Amino acid sequence: MLLAGKSVVVTGGSRGVGRAIAIEAARQGADVALNYWRDNDGSYGRVGAADEVVAAIEALGRRAIAVEGNIAEPRTSAELVAQTVAAFGKIDVLASNAGICPFHAFLDLPVAMFQQTMEVNLHGAFYVTQAVANQMKNQGHGGAIVATSSISALVGGGMQSHYTPTKAGVHSLMQSCAIALGPYGIRCNSVMPGTIATDLNHDDLSDPDKLAYFEKRIPLGRVGTPEDVAGCVVFLASDMARYVTGASLLVDGGLFVNLQ
Repeated sequence: MLLAGKSVVVTGGSRGVGRAIAIEAARQGADVALNYWRDNDGSYGRVGAADEVVAAIEALGRRAIAVEGNIAEPRTSAELVAQTVAAFGKIDVLASNAGICPFHAFLDLPVAMFQQTMEVNLHGAFYVTQAVANQMKNQGHGGAIVATSSISALVGGGMQSHYTPTKAGVHSLMQSCAIALGPYGIRCNSVMPGTIATDLNHDDLSDPDKLAYFEKRIPLGRVGTPEDVAGCVVFLASDMARYVTGASLLVDGGLFVNLQ
């Protein structure tokens, strides 16, 4: 059990990659606090999804709490830290995973969409990393932070001009935090998923022609699953990666090298 006895915080933990991280962390022995958010049209999460993740974690014999809040607001991170410490007494690991990816052409990209994507993906990652890092520093026994960047941090996207800069920013944030937090024993890394099957791209991957296009570009011949990413996050959070910080791990089935 790579995370036995650890207390783990996962943002965006009610669905997709975040859900898989939360459940895999519990499977590896951790108690889990998951952050989730629903806006008025439900686009960030499904009603009851967070409760289902909590139930799945408890079925594994671990403790879990769900904390609702928009990660783009600094007070959400403060509340998430406070509730996690109240429930579990400490925070050992942060998986900063919350993010959105609305596709839109560049020339008529609404300013509001650009701002929202930046606020959730990059500002939110900063707020929660800072809040958790201060808690880890005060605890005095180090910790591990793993942020979900993307292969999009390294390549462009004609319909993602508002998204790719945020994921490049998350990658850079973890590099800087590795330097700033290393003296406190806090390691900071990121994962860069490629094409992962989640509800965000369900419609595209349900189209046989589009699925075949994705699979043809990936050397391993298949799109990834949220569990593929979760395993890498748990590894980076564990003592197996105790001398790894400031690193970024591509989790893409070889897609990036095939694009070169």
